[in-house]
Amino acid sequence: MTALHLAVALEGAGWHPAAWRDPAARPAGLFEASYWAELVAEAERGLLDFVTIEDALGLQSSRFEGPDDRTEVVRGRLDAVLLAARVAPLTSRIGLVPSTSVTHTEPFHVSIGIASLDFASGGRAGWRPQISARAADAAHFGRREFPALTLDEMRGPRGRAFAAELFAEASDAVEVVRRLWDSWEDDAEIRDAATGRFLDRDKLHYIDFEGPHFSVRGPSITPRPPQGQPLVAALAHDDLPFDFAARGADVVFVTPESHVEAAELVGRVRAAESAAGRTGEPLKVFAELVVLLDAAPGAAAARRARLDGLTAIASDAAIFTGTPGELAELLLLWRGAGLDGFRLRPGVLPYDLTQITRGLVPELQRRGAFRTEYTAGTLRGHLGLPRPASRYATPAPGGRS
Repeated sequence: MTALHLAVALEGAGWHPAAWRDPAARPAGLFEASYWAELVAEAERGLLDFVTIEDALGLQSSRFEGPDDRTEVVRGRLDAVLLAARVAPLTSRIGLVPSTSVTHTEPFHVSIGIASLDFASGGRAGWRPQISARAADAAHFGRREFPALTLDEMRGPRGRAFAAELFAEASDAVEVVRRLWDSWEDDAEIRDAATGRFLDRDKLHYIDFEGPHFSVRGPSITPRPPQGQPLVAALAHDDLPFDFAARGADVVFVTPESHVEAAELVGRVRAAESAAGRTGEPLKVFAELVVLLDAAPGAAAARRARLDGLTAIASDAAIFTGTPGELAELLLLWRGAGLDGFRLRPGVLPYDLTQITRGLVPELQRRGAFRTEYTAGTLRGHLGLPRPASRYATPAPGGRS
């Protein structure tokens, strides 16, 4: 049986909006590095493939248009890339995948940040690029004016045209980042003190990217990352993000509500790959689930009901409440739809994370469906992805690079 891949999405006190009020939560630690370090260490103890860390360019909000001024839910967060860099030396195997917006962030800065994270973690970095469509976010930067569209308007013709432009820009940003990661060949650093040569300048390359959104010459200021190309992941709900993932990502997160819908979404991913002319490794497809877990039957549902009584949850992903064993059965059923793995969103942190690592993982191991030890040292290795050669590498004699 092929082993499942498992990741967890870390977000504040958890994915339930009332999570911070749960007795098991630790709201006083949300802005302390030790809180995040302990979460990631727990995920690593559970042998998970990677953690993702959420981020955005505006305060969390229940309104698409901008801040909602609510005070009964968590607001505020730490920078995801800096958090990942902070916990990197405290872990040794688990992948670290921070999110960044590419709408208002220069790809050159993103490239060196994620490359530096890959060095700091010894080859365990990933990156989740995302767009920022809110006019309120654009106002933080003052360089671009965005239309103040409502969520309903974003779903209409005007909004879809606007989103298409943002995803086109995002695709260019990912391409620039990937080229910059390749702009140093692996052996560009000579470090020969005797001859006084630190670099082979012929092995640093201009990327000379020219497009409607960016003009970037390169090369990077950071050597090629240990993985060559850190993992790129994307969340996709519709055709535009499916196309975006097919063109530039290694992993795509989808949000099915059922086994049948999971199969449909895998089919849409493969169709997007074909339409984009993708070559090489196919996308790894992970399904997303918000999870509230308890060992005792019915306890998770009761806990959710208490939290919903404080602040009801609304989610783009399906919400599972039950025992770790019941979740294991569901994951194995859905895997038959062609999924490679799952990104689980713990409802309450750290409680539901420990239910994953100490409850779900042993259940899957007993079924022979999850690893019992790490067998790779890099994030790409965990997912069975090869280390790619630099696109700019000078061919060796005989045509080999």
